Amino acid sequence: MPNTLTTTAALAEFCARAADAPYVTVDTEFLRERTYFAQLCLVQLALPGTDDSDAVLVDPLADGMSLDPLYDLFRSPDVVKVFHAARQDLEIFHVEGGVVPAPLFDTQVAAMVCGFGDQVGYETLVRRIAKASLDKSSRFTDWSRRPLSDAQKTYALADVTHLRQIYEYLSAELARTGRTHWLEEELAYLTNADNYVVDPEEAWRRLKLRSNSGRMLAIAKELAAFRERYAQERNVPRNRIVKDDALVELASTKPKSVQDLGKSRLLLRDARKGAIAEGLVAAVARGLAVPNSELPKPAPGKDRSNLNPALADLLRVLLKAKAEEANVAPKLLASSSDLDDIASGHVEGAWSHGWRHEVFGADAERLLRGEIALSAKGQKVKIVAV
Repeated sequence: MPNTLTTTAALAEFCARAADAPYVTVDTEFLRERTYFAQLCLVQLALPGTDDSDAVLVDPLADGMSLDPLYDLFRSPDVVKVFHAARQDLEIFHVEGGVVPAPLFDTQVAAMVCGFGDQVGYETLVRRIAKASLDKSSRFTDWSRRPLSDAQKTYALADVTHLRQIYEYLSAELARTGRTHWLEEELAYLTNADNYVVDPEEAWRRLKLRSNSGRMLAIAKELAAFRERYAQERNVPRNRIVKDDALVELASTKPKSVQDLGKSRLLLRDARKGAIAEGLVAAVARGLAVPNSELPKPAPGKDRSNLNPALADLLRVLLKAKAEEANVAPKLLASSSDLDDIASGHVEGAWSHGWRHEVFGADAERLLRGEIALSAKGQKVKIVAV
């Protein structure tokens, strides 16, 4: 059975060994259905090699367990930290330990730039690269309950043992194809700690508002900020307090008293009384009191009045050709919205810099300038200099 570390001393001993390794693979098991912040229940780690003794489970729920030795390892510049689909794991470690593991390698992102498609799953990579299969029967179990079953432990450990072979394969493939810098550009966003801090003052931007009225936006901003702070302070999911559609309704109806909240069609019962109700009414009042000169403005949309449909169609053909040539999914290079922006004269976007510019953007700009044309040769689209 997998080795489970339940003391800080045992974790420190393993991390000391890991500090001399070129990389360590990492995964987590957590719960988030009933809390605002994820509850970290298990950490899986594996060192290079094929020996299962080099793979361990770390129990953060064990009495007296401190993850500080692990956080020190995460800060080491000499050890690559390998994850698959790392974002939620990174958020947990940033909240729990104030650290974003670096240097980082995300096999989902790496697989994307190696031609495996967009957001390829771990199970797919295990099957295609490690030539193995996963038992997913323990996937949705309660990871906070102790003791963990043998099936849970085996399932959890597989998430880091196969990851070693996947990492080594993808790392070599990136070097072979000269695409390592593609990955580095994509990972720059993941390793930015600002991405894991939720600012209550910006929470309103996630709402799907039905109006761009400055006053409604001001009220929605105050309501969303109240909900976010309330959820964070009590570690409760935000939608357990007030759902998004109810917040939008309140921003529109502007209730001025707790009694007015009773007229809401969408508000949860617990939000119609007590601290939540009082907080909602106070938030509406703050939104109503914002001076006209300080009302928030919606994000400016891009003007597409000059959209050239024929040019947009040509760009779609070019995108498909360049994606096939590079063996990447077209939407990784540019979205349909991006193509419409380009055909409307907007020359800024993810496609206009970095590796996307190398693969697609540069030729899109040449097409706009009339320097290239497209022709068909059999089943292939060819780029022809003009």
